[in-house]
Amino acid sequence: MPRAGVTAERLTRAAADLADEIGFQNVTVSALARGFGVQPAALYTHIKDAQDLRVRVAELALTELADRVGAALAGRAGKDALVAFADAYRDYAKEHPGRYAAAQIELDPETSATRAAARHAQMTRAMLRGYDLSDPDQTDAVRMLHSTLHGYVSLETSGRFDRHPRAVDTSWSRTLDALDVALRHWPSA
Repeated sequence: MPRAGVTAERLTRAAADLADEIGFQNVTVSALARGFGVQPAALYTHIKDAQDLRVRVAELALTELADRVGAALAGRAGKDALVAFADAYRDYAKEHPGRYAAAQIELDPETSATRAAARHAQMTRAMLRGYDLSDPDQTDAVRMLHSTLHGYVSLETSGRFDRHPRAVDTSWSRTLDALDVALRHWPSA
């Protein structure tokens, strides 16, 4: 019998909060059950297994990130859109490290989380329209952007930039300047 007040949505949000607190890789059904004051078996009424829980957290994170990026992009184009996109991405990763890690997992193409990821990819392509890139260059630019942003955020949040006296925000701004130049002067095939 399902426990009153426990739903798949509440479990997903609690798992996402726990991921931000202790790291996505440390979230287990047992840890989640402790937070709800129930035995782990009680949660399987609402989720299939630990993988289902991970995918649900990934879907939540991808949806939240897409919502944040979408709001940041509204009415912007060119470098202004690039900076808004990148700042929304970076801020989300810093505010929600566990959710951000969940958003990076590989997804089965049949899951609804894949649709959330596709929405984020569509917004990236929409932002790139201001740079007048056509495919396959647009695909290459999407890969470059995500690689650069993910790499920067991952190194920043792991403390790898802390040893250098130059301000991390200054380097971030210069990185976005460089990306803008690269996108405006994309090499021909």
